[in-house]
Amino acid sequence: MIDLRLLREDPDRVRASQRARGEDVGLVDSLLSADERRRSSGVRFDELRAEQKQLGKLIPKAQGDEKQELLKRTGELAAAVKAADAEQSDAAAQTQDLLRRLGNLVHPDVPVGGEEDFALLETHGTIRDFEAEGFAPKDHLELGHLLGAIDVERAAKVSGSRFYYLSGIGALLELALVNAAIAQATAAGFTPMLTPALVRPQAMDGTGFLGQAGQDVYHLKDDDLYLVGTSEVALAGYHMDEIIEADRLPLRYAGFSPCFRREAGSHGKDTRGIFRVHQFDKVEMFTYVAPEDSEAEHRRLLEWEKQWLTSLGLPFRVIDVATGDLGSSAARKFDCEAWIPTQGKYRELTSTSDCTEFQARRLSIRMRDGKKTRPLATLNGTLCAVPRTIVALLENHQQADGSVRVPEVLRPYLGGREVLEPVAPATAK
Repeated sequence: MIDLRLLREDPDRVRASQRARGEDVGLVDSLLSADERRRSSGVRFDELRAEQKQLGKLIPKAQGDEKQELLKRTGELAAAVKAADAEQSDAAAQTQDLLRRLGNLVHPDVPVGGEEDFALLETHGTIRDFEAEGFAPKDHLELGHLLGAIDVERAAKVSGSRFYYLSGIGALLELALVNAAIAQATAAGFTPMLTPALVRPQAMDGTGFLGQAGQDVYHLKDDDLYLVGTSEVALAGYHMDEIIEADRLPLRYAGFSPCFRREAGSHGKDTRGIFRVHQFDKVEMFTYVAPEDSEAEHRRLLEWEKQWLTSLGLPFRVIDVATGDLGSSAARKFDCEAWIPTQGKYRELTSTSDCTEFQARRLSIRMRDGKKTRPLATLNGTLCAVPRTIVALLENHQQADGSVRVPEVLRPYLGGREVLEPVAPATAK
């Protein structure tokens, strides 16, 4: 959540941020009103309590009618204090509720608009001309079948749509990707982490995933636990309710976990194959830094993502995501989108978000700088979302016979294989 002082001092900036996000601007005025009621009721409570304490000192010294009047006033004050306390508690609860519904302040350089209004920052790699090479590219599902790597039919039988099995070389390819990604992150100074897939409401809400993204979250009602859609949740909650010494920053973690998403808003989208699924594995970078260092850290996370995609030999572009497509926690987000040959377009593979102090305030994570404590900043960045990366790898590195070239970075984790060979005959088209 944002700083209430900033809201009071510059409400127009908060209104502009809400407007750019396409969110409710009226929420700002409702929050200002609730905050004013909270503060005024707090002042009233303090005044009444002070009078109550003063009377408590006078009563033992008073006698006769004076004492009776003081006792009468004491009874009136007790009722007034109770009412003021209730008013203060109600106003404080309303303020917190409204504050938690407010999105993070967007960075001034973020392009304004919806999903298609992003700003293109960079393009990397060369898109293959399959026609010039003399064959039409197969999609990842056909290649996965040829390699004996992907099975969605049996997954549908067992679990329903948007699930998959990785078998044989497909399973080995996932493990190779995860190991290579963790190796890169470890070399960059990240602490590898295996994180819980089930978290309490405080962690899920604290990272901002029970607001606009709530429809995509799986909830285990009997246990009041949530299945994470990213290890960002567990990594953000790792230091919940803690104070971190400034000289320990930055703290960088690379989490590996299964991820679960309902994909409630994606009806009819990407129904073929494993690009958009309900369960997948992911390596996620997460960092804690001083707020003044968050923009530089954001660029570093982006560079690590670019390093990863370049090592996989994938053509990709980097976009600055528009305001209307930001999650509620992000002040700014960069996406790396890989070229998918059979779709003829770039698709998101990795993403990195600067959440500034937003999550830290919600999770009560602070840094101690000298004698002062203050909220720190949190950032996250996907290094490897496994199924989407497999989609991009298979399609971009395929050969005419259905085999797939293995990027050099993965070969040590695949027994030295340079090519993944088909186990099923290719069907002529």
